[in-house]
Amino acid sequence: MSYNFRGEIRFCPYCAEMLEWQETDGVPRPHCPVCVTTFYQDPKLAVAILIEHDGGLLLQRRAIDPGKGKWTFPSGYVDRGERVEDAAVREALEETGLEVQLTGLLGLYSDTGNPVVLAVYAADVIGGSVIASDESDDIASFHATNLPELAFSHDAEIIAGWQAQRRSDESETA
Repeated sequence: MSYNFRGEIRFCPYCAEMLEWQETDGVPRPHCPVCVTTFYQDPKLAVAILIEHDGGLLLQRRAIDPGKGKWTFPSGYVDRGERVEDAAVREALEETGLEVQLTGLLGLYSDTGNPVVLAVYAADVIGGSVIASDESDDIASFHATNLPELAFSHDAEIIAGWQAQRRSDESETA
């Protein structure tokens, strides 16, 4: 790949065509007019949000790969220049229709060989109505002891960490 002096990609890594800037999701991004591919240069930081709703943990069934047909938390990438917390609130709204208030960072998760680092937050619902996004075909609440098949290897680890945090918080308030 060829980059300019600011570290931005200049040529398509698939066909070597000069990239153009095109607005995607309201943000100008490098785009190949030949391959019709948009390139996301952001550092691959993603957010996931654990939302308690209707007595359970709100999950969405993915309608796209990776993990199509399996369940996971509302999540998505942090845009360049966006506060991580703002991205978490935005993704919760985009993926669930719910307005949330973050209650804390549960942890950071990463896997060897995977360029994505996941920042996981807990959140309380403060408004909105549950609506599945175009990336999911269903959204539902599940008790943490009766979960459906999860989409990603770290999902069970995240839930275990969330449960441990809740137990710790409960013992401190008792």
